[in-house]
Amino acid sequence: MKKQPTNTTMPTKACGCPDFQAAERGMSRRSFLKRVGATTLVAGVGTQHMAMKYAFGATPYAGDVFVVLSLRGGFDGLNAIVPTSDPDYATWRPNIRIPQAQLLQLDANFGMHPAMQPLKPLYDAGTFGIVQAVGMEEPNRSHFEAMEEMERAAPGTSLRTGWIDRVMGLRDVGSPFQAMQVGSGMPSQAFMGPSAELALWSVDSFGLDAAWDADEHARWNAALNAMHTGAPSVIGQPTAVALDALATTTALKERGYEPANGAAYPEGDLGDALKEVARLIKADVGMQVAAVDYGDWDMHADMGTVDEGWLHDHLTELASALAAFHADLGTKINDVSLVTLTEFGRRVQENGSGGVDHGYGQAVMLLGGGMKGGQVHGTWPGLAEGDLIDGDLAATTDYRNLLAEILEKRCGAGALSGIFPGLTNDRPNVATVKS
Repeated sequence: MKKQPTNTTMPTKACGCPDFQAAERGMSRRSFLKRVGATTLVAGVGTQHMAMKYAFGATPYAGDVFVVLSLRGGFDGLNAIVPTSDPDYATWRPNIRIPQAQLLQLDANFGMHPAMQPLKPLYDAGTFGIVQAVGMEEPNRSHFEAMEEMERAAPGTSLRTGWIDRVMGLRDVGSPFQAMQVGSGMPSQAFMGPSAELALWSVDSFGLDAAWDADEHARWNAALNAMHTGAPSVIGQPTAVALDALATTTALKERGYEPANGAAYPEGDLGDALKEVARLIKADVGMQVAAVDYGDWDMHADMGTVDEGWLHDHLTELASALAAFHADLGTKINDVSLVTLTEFGRRVQENGSGGVDHGYGQAVMLLGGGMKGGQVHGTWPGLAEGDLIDGDLAATTDYRNLLAEILEKRCGAGALSGIFPGLTNDRPNVATVKS
C-alpha cells in the first residue's frame, strides 16, 4: 500500500481548515422536514404510540448495530497509541512526544495516552482494541477529498454512492431508524445514494416546528399524510419515513431516558450523540447503522502537553464518551460494533508550531463484544526514515478490509464486491463471527 500521497504542501502553522464539527441544522437531505425548513424540531407527531420493534422484510436483520464514529480533521494516532518500541518516535517528536513513563502500556510495543484511561479496563476486558497503520489505497492530504474518497470507498471506479448506502441497498427495507446520522442534521457522504436514511440531533429535539401541542400534531400528521397519498415515491417515501420516525420519537420522549449502569457521558456533542445512539439501540427501533461525527482534530499548532491542552482534552472527552456508551449498553454491547475512522493521520515529524501536519497512516479504535479487543492489530511498518511514505506513517491495512470484516462477521453481509469493488481479501482478523 505504499503509494505516494497527493498534495505534498506541508504547512507548519494552522491551515485554516474547518473543524468538521457538524454545523448545519436539518434532517435527512431527502426528508420532507428539511424541504419545508423544519430544521430545529421541538415535538413529535401523532398521539398513538408505535411499536418499538419492526419487521425487516422476508429476512429479519440479526446482525450487530454498526456504529461508525468519524474523527473529523485528522486524528493523531501516534500520540494516542504510541509505538513505545520504535526508537524513531522520540526522534521525530522531541517536544510533543508522550513520555513512556506516563503511558498506559498495552503490550510490548504500544502504550496509550494517559487521557484515555477510561478505556484501559475495556482493553483489558477484551471489548476495546486498536488497529495501527490503517489507510486508503490512494492517500490524500486534502480534508474534503480524503473524506469524500473514504466515504465513497470505491477507488478507481465511477461509483458516486457512499459505502453505507450500498450496504443498505442490499438489505430489506426496515424501520425509519434503519440507517442514521446521529448528533447532526446532515448525513455523511457515506450515506450518499438512493437508500433512505434519517438524521437527527436527538430524540427529544425531533419534531415539527409548526405543531405546538397534541392537537396540532394530529392535524399536521393527517394533513401531511393526505397531501402525499399517491405521490411519487421520491416525494412520498421521505415523508412517510419522517412521520413514522416522529411517532416513535414521541413515544420515546414520553418515556424519558436515563443512562444505565452508572454511565456518565461527558458534556458536549460527542457524549450527547453516543447517548442518543445507546438510547435508540436499547429502545429496539430497528437501527442497523449509525454514524456519529466528532471534529476538531486538525492540530497543526499548540497540540499541548501530556497533561493538558488540545489533544489531552479531546482524548479525555473521546475516551469518557466511549466508556460511558459501553457502560450504558450493558450486555447489549455484545450486539454492537463501533469503529473510528479519520480522513488521514498526522505527519510523523512535529512542526515548528507545536503540532503535526496532515499525514497518512492512522490508528483505528474498535469497541464491542464481538471485537478482538485487548490487542493492537495490524502490521507496524516502522518510523525509520526509509520506512515512511513522504514523511508519513505507511499504511499496511486498507480500512475497507477492516470494514468488510466487520460487515461479514458481525453484520451478516454476503459478497461484498458491490460494496467495496476491487478490494482484495486481506482481512485484519479483528472480529469474531457472530453466533
